[in-house]
This record gives sequence, C-alpha cells and structure tokens, in this order.
Amino acid sequence: MNILVVGSGGREHALCWKISKSPKCTKLYCAPGNGGISEVAELVNIEADNIEGLLKFAKDKKMGLTVVGPETPLVKGIVDAFQKEGLKIFGPTAELAMIEGSKIFAKELMKRFGVPTADFRVFDNSDDALKYLDTKTAPIVVKADGLAAGKGVVVAKTIEEARAAVKKMMVGKVFGAAGEKVIIEDCLSGEEASIIVVSDGSNIVPMASSQDHKRVFDNDTGPNTGGMGAYSPAPVVTEALFKKIIDSAILPVIKGLEREGRPYKGALYAGIMLTDKGPFVLEFNARFGDPETQVILPRLKTDLVDIIERSISGNLSGYKLEWDMRPCVAVVLASGGYPDKFEKGKEITGTDEVGLMKNVFVFHAGTRSGSRATDKGKVFITNGGRVLNVAALGINFNGAVDNCYNAVSKIRFDEMHYRRDIGQRAIDN
Repeated sequence: MNILVVGSGGREHALCWKISKSPKCTKLYCAPGNGGISEVAELVNIEADNIEGLLKFAKDKKMGLTVVGPETPLVKGIVDAFQKEGLKIFGPTAELAMIEGSKIFAKELMKRFGVPTADFRVFDNSDDALKYLDTKTAPIVVKADGLAAGKGVVVAKTIEEARAAVKKMMVGKVFGAAGEKVIIEDCLSGEEASIIVVSDGSNIVPMASSQDHKRVFDNDTGPNTGGMGAYSPAPVVTEALFKKIIDSAILPVIKGLEREGRPYKGALYAGIMLTDKGPFVLEFNARFGDPETQVILPRLKTDLVDIIERSISGNLSGYKLEWDMRPCVAVVLASGGYPDKFEKGKEITGTDEVGLMKNVFVFHAGTRSGSRATDKGKVFITNGGRVLNVAALGINFNGAVDNCYNAVSKIRFDEMHYRRDIGQRAIDN
C-alpha cells in the first residue's frame, strides 16, 4: 500500500527507514521530509501542519496509511480530518493530543486518574505567578502550557531564575500563545527515563525503554533542547520498575480515557522521573519521542507497519514485539549556537563514509539536499538546529558508544557541536 509519513525531523527519518523495510509498503512518501529522507521516500512539498493540503494529497494518491511524526498536526486535528474522510491514520484525535498540547490538560488528567506527578499550580497572569514564587524555595519548575518545541520548561535553580522564566513566558511572550498560562511545579530529583507505548484504545504494547539527554552541554549543563542524544534500553529501568511504570503511569491513562468514552489510539510517550519515592510522570507526549525513536527502531525486529495497523484497528491484545538485545546509542550533531540562534547552509561531509559502516545509522533532522557547483554531485546542507542523529548498535553499551562516536568523528560541518557524554550514564549503571 501507499504510505505517507508526516514530518521532517530525525524521528521521521527513522520512521521512514523502518517503514520502508515493511513488506506492506509499496510506495513511501514523506511530507515535507528532509535531505536524508529523500533516500528512502519520495518527498512531498507540503508542510506538516498544512492539514488541508496533506488530506488532498492522501486522497489523490489513495494513501493506505498515514503516520504522523510531530505533535503540531496532531494538536491541530489531522487525525480527525483524515478519519472523517475514511482514511487510515496513526495518532490520537485533537482532543486527546492535548495531553501534549496543554501541560495543564495533562496535569489535570494525571490528577483525575491518580497518576503520580509533582504538585503544581496553574497561573493565567504573571502577577499571581510571581507572588506564588515568593512563597516557594528553589529548585522549582516553570512550564509554558502550550507547545514550545521542547524548550518551554525551565528547571530554575533559584527563585530569581524562576521569576525571570515567568516574565519571559508571560510578559515577553517568547513562546507566543503557548506561554499565556504557566504551570509552576515542585522539582523532582532522580534519574529520567522515557517510556513509549502504542495503544489501540484499550490495549498497549510497550516499546523498549530509553533515556534522552535534554541539556545542550556535557554533564547535563546549559539550556534545555529538543534532545541531544539518547540510548536504549535504559539500564536504570529494571524489569520490575518497567512494570510499575506501566501499571501506575500508563494504564491508568489508557483505561481512564476508555471509561470516559475517549479511547486513546496511537503512541503515548511518558517522561518519567525515577525518584526515591518511586516513578513520577514529568510529561506526556502524544507521539513517538525524538531522539528516542532513533535508538528504539534500530532495535525493533517487528514490522512497524503491522504494529501501527493493529493500533488503528483495535487489535493489539496479546501482541508481542521482538527486539534486538543489543543496546543502541545516538548522538545529535547540532548547528553552532543551537538551541539559540544558529546559521543554516553549511555543507556536511562524511555521511557517505559513515553510511558504509556496519550497525551504524545516520538519521537526518535539519538537512536539505544540495549540489556542488564544481562536480554537480549531491551533498547535504544544514537546514536546522539539530542537524543529524548518528546512532549505533553495540554488543554492550561500551561497544555502542565507541561505534557511535567513531562514526561521529568522520562527519564535519562548520561550527558543528555535540555532547561527548551520551551513553556514559548507561555504562556507569
């Protein structure tokens, strides 16, 4: 069948790469895609949030399945629009995508279903938020309510830093409408892990555990980003702890929404803080994680298209996934200045050489295809903040880390920067 993947990042490249291997995939399209995705799918010049354009394309091309990567089209109702036209599409409806689209919606849902999460207060004006901070001690967390590309959370080490975050979001409107309301919540301490499941509205199949690295610099310093690297599995998530997270954080949401007559279908991502009091949910996302997907899919042996179709048809009961037991580590190569201002248009070298390496995968994020004026050969050009994800499997975490950074060492573009400690925590554990 014809399959359309919506999005343009590293997650979407990983999804396209995996879907292209499915015997069920006859022709693969990606809208709008990126330079690397063009090697496994036909790119379609329609932006991910242009729902009307995507719907028309899917109907014209008789799309058998559409897979949505990023959160924005989900929140804007792409699933509702496609379902209304009788088209198969993977993801939650706009109503339930608010589990990511509004942190307030998510926190209130967690409270209603008894999901462990940090104590919080919601504010719709800066004066009240600032007064509340006068009664609190640091560290404390300030979150913009709406979508902010993974950058709307500030873990403030001082109350002054928290006050500055409130002013930036609510007065300076750095995140636009996303910061009109904020959540101020207690800061949880511990180690983070990412748990992603696929739901058919009643049943779930868990993906392998993983761990993201949000901070831009080594040793988890600097501002938050969309993610600077990841690994899977997360050794800190033991089998017993994994079951506890599913039972206390995931199933209450899936079963609770089912009872309310609002079945959640699609991928559900839980950001978990592993505290000395047990696992607490930091956030929910309504889709596969990025860059977690880039380390999970190289380990997945099961046909991803089959998983997705079963999610849509409500047929996941008793379904088991097969996994490569080797760990996978991915490092994000970013443009100079990211997550703040950065330049685009830098030529990337070394990806051809890395592409020949065994057990190594290069998933493009912020790239486009270009050509050299001299030999007219195809090249890749930087076109975003997070440019490439270099992932590698290894016999153990030491091997995966070595394979990954060996591949990273062969890639170059002007002002490229990346973390040099991805996977170290897994080795230490």
